[in-house]
Amino acid sequence: MIDSHAHYDDKSFDEDRHEILKKCPDEGVTHIVNAGTDVESSRVSVSLSEKYPFVYAAVGVHPHEASGWNDETLSELKELTGRKKVVAIGEIGLDYHYDFSPREIQKEVFARQIDFARSLKLPIIVHNRESHQDVLDILKSEKAHEVGGVLHCFSGSVETAKQVLDLGFMIGIGGPVTFRKAVRPVEVVRYVPLDMMLVETDCPYLSPEPLRGRRNWSGNLKYIIEKIAQIKGIDFKEAEMATTENAKRLLKL
Repeated sequence: MIDSHAHYDDKSFDEDRHEILKKCPDEGVTHIVNAGTDVESSRVSVSLSEKYPFVYAAVGVHPHEASGWNDETLSELKELTGRKKVVAIGEIGLDYHYDFSPREIQKEVFARQIDFARSLKLPIIVHNRESHQDVLDILKSEKAHEVGGVLHCFSGSVETAKQVLDLGFMIGIGGPVTFRKAVRPVEVVRYVPLDMMLVETDCPYLSPEPLRGRRNWSGNLKYIIEKIAQIKGIDFKEAEMATTENAKRLLKL
């Protein structure tokens, strides 16, 4: 199993980060992509990738942190991408739910990071919350299809998923698909081809049922894969193998 999106740099892991990470291979987790949200967390992601053979890093500035972008940010990210286990630029995108950064700044920083990813030929990991149309417009205008990527923890409709797939991007499926009242995520999994789907925990957030409300970790991927298999009418192994191969293909793992 490959956890295509995690945040082990989060402070909730400060007490037992290394104990938790050491347990992941025992649960069948072969790779973890730790996604940065700003320069400092991107540094920690790279550091974790250098400490653990199964951890890889994505570096980037989250829309919440877009206001902190300055002339030095890009050069600092550029230095980090020189490390051999950086596999993507992320987590980048737009968030119109919280609007922690002004929308125009979010859009500018998102566009600049897509351009950066294209210059490095690295895929992107996209955060999209209540900003579907602007995300799609920027992906198109910045020619993001040249590097591809994933819309992580996808929360849109089937119609939005269709537009994402038309751009050649993958769909990231996480804990919400297991929630008892989940409707949209189930419809999306039913619609999206198995070869265009990644699985993720977004840990420590979004724990799947039956562990909802607790701190999430990569060992919980199995609940997400089980749900995908159930929705698709396939066995667990087929869903596990497909999502693993998808992540290896996209991220060149």
